[in-house]
Amino acid sequence: MKKNNRIPIIMLSISLLGFSFFYLFPFIFSLVYGLTDNPINMKFVGLKNFIDLFQNQYFLLGLKNTAIFMVVSVPLNMLLSLFIALAINKLTKYRNQFSIVFLIPLVIPSATIAFFWENLFSVNGFVNKYLSTFGMDKIDWFQSKYGMLVMIFIFLWKNIGYNMALFISGLNNIPEEYYECADIEGANWFYKFTRITLLYLMPTIFLVLIMTFVNSFKVFKEIYIITGEYPHESLYVLQHYMNNMFLSLNYSKLVSAVYILTIVIVFFVAMVFKAENKLAEDLRS
Repeated sequence: MKKNNRIPIIMLSISLLGFSFFYLFPFIFSLVYGLTDNPINMKFVGLKNFIDLFQNQYFLLGLKNTAIFMVVSVPLNMLLSLFIALAINKLTKYRNQFSIVFLIPLVIPSATIAFFWENLFSVNGFVNKYLSTFGMDKIDWFQSKYGMLVMIFIFLWKNIGYNMALFISGLNNIPEEYYECADIEGANWFYKFTRITLLYLMPTIFLVLIMTFVNSFKVFKEIYIITGEYPHESLYVLQHYMNNMFLSLNYSKLVSAVYILTIVIVFFVAMVFKAENKLAEDLRS
């Protein structure tokens, strides 16, 4: 082993040991709860807990809402953050100031964010007062079918800045000479965007896709602070189900739900990496 490689290997080993001890090993050992009826009797029931989940109305409701939320919010977040990154990257002045404005939501505590949005969308909040000027009735946003829209809006507001920063970094890595050559050839903006910008931004796009997918699960914190354990059915997501199972000490259902969610996340990330590798091979060929 080379001497200059020892320190990185030691540091990585310490990190891996901490990750294994606090996350990996507990996750693996928790499978025992998913295969037994309860922590007291510990009677082996096989995959019964996993099968029962797909007959549980609350789990299915959370699964449906989570899927709807992600299908809408993830692509929308990526498109808006890319548009903002392109706009800021074109600026010659105040570029850093505009970037900071979009990054501010990342440093605001979840409790403060929840307090702000709760007052904004409450029955007597600013949004309803504004709508009342047009003769519209007040809407209890967090206790109605419009709750999903509010959840998507909060997610976009909080996470667009992070993705914007990643896209700006990717845009700055594209050589300016490519655009100059395209201008000499008389290429229009659409050709430059599709054949240069998007093409060389693909690694960043895949990274943003994974990060947005993972961050979409974190919106639960704000919604939970605002609505509590049992929100309106339009806001009930998988994290609500798992949190309620934990509070009721129903570890069998909790572990079963966690493993199913983990399998979905791992499968999605694996498919993204596979698509990225295939695209990289096509570009090299």
